[in-house]
Amino acid sequence: MSPLDQVRIIQLPRVQDPRGNLTFVEGEQHVPFDIKRVYYLYDVPGGETRGGHAHRDLEQVLIAASGSFEVVLDDGRARRTFLLNRPYHGLYLPRLIWRELENFSSGSVCLVLASLRYDEADYYRDYDEFIRDIGCQP
Repeated sequence: MSPLDQVRIIQLPRVQDPRGNLTFVEGEQHVPFDIKRVYYLYDVPGGETRGGHAHRDLEQVLIAASGSFEVVLDDGRARRTFLLNRPYHGLYLPRLIWRELENFSSGSVCLVLASLRYDEADYYRDYDEFIRDIGCQP
């Protein structure tokens, strides 16, 4: 099975209330890992792309906490694009998936739940190196 086949939208709990809605996430309950780190991207200028890397071991869930953006995924064999625009949808990314985030709407916030603490050694930042290591030809 390709890592891209493991990518999926996770429906997060949504408590609807006339005063405003609430969504919550519990590690190993709503996402398939214990959450070790949380960070978010915001104030991304129009036309900018974020990501541009893959992870050796880290798993993530990306959530459009506000606004929208596209996630372009590549496992060396195929590419898929997901539009995230609902704060109660999370996009699960297993290890060994190249990702780029683009087309951020004004005011968008990308919330990221990560399975590991930050470790620069876990990153592939060069696409050709990533392709070679996973056994594909550039």
